[in-house]
Amino acid sequence: MQIKMFSDTICGWCYIGKERLNQAIEQLNLSKSIVMNLPFQLNPSMPKDGMDRIDYIKSKFGSIENAKPMYDNMIMQGEQENLQIKLDKIQRTPNTVKSHLLVDFARKYKVENDVITDLFENYFVKAKDIGDQEVLVSIAKKNKLPVDKVKEYLNKEENVKKISKMDDVAKEIGITGIPFYVFNDQLSISGAQSVNHLIEAIKKSNG
Repeated sequence: MQIKMFSDTICGWCYIGKERLNQAIEQLNLSKSIVMNLPFQLNPSMPKDGMDRIDYIKSKFGSIENAKPMYDNMIMQGEQENLQIKLDKIQRTPNTVKSHLLVDFARKYKVENDVITDLFENYFVKAKDIGDQEVLVSIAKKNKLPVDKVKEYLNKEENVKKISKMDDVAKEIGITGIPFYVFNDQLSISGAQSVNHLIEAIKKSNG
């Protein structure tokens, strides 16, 4: 059984979707290792240093007021899963390439699911800039990854291009919204679906 989950590390719906997927997997007594986390960039043209979050919201939604209903719903849905999404504390919207690279690196050490959860928590709960290398290194240390190798991996231009290519592939196969799940390369669903919906998808594709 394999589940591919396409997400971005600054996507609140992906944070919620990841938690619900974890719950579904746990209820079915499966291992989180069946999940492969793949990159999808919501903002592929984001400057390397990110941008002020208020400026980002205004550029994407036109105004803070326009974004409020969607964000309020996200916070409410997060609370239902015991996730404390603190959007008001976030000051910068980062470029997510390096965070995706950290997940990619962590896959080799079989801790990618822990790392992506830590990225979500650092961004949405602790309001940290997950585009900042020091923040990424601290997550690497927490998950017992070799720091020198992590730094080298994050800064190789060929690896940065790899994330862009993976993002292009996701868009070429028709993914327009995230989270997006592919179960055993047979069944795909989009959005932060309920735990029960995810359980049914796993059962259906694993039959």
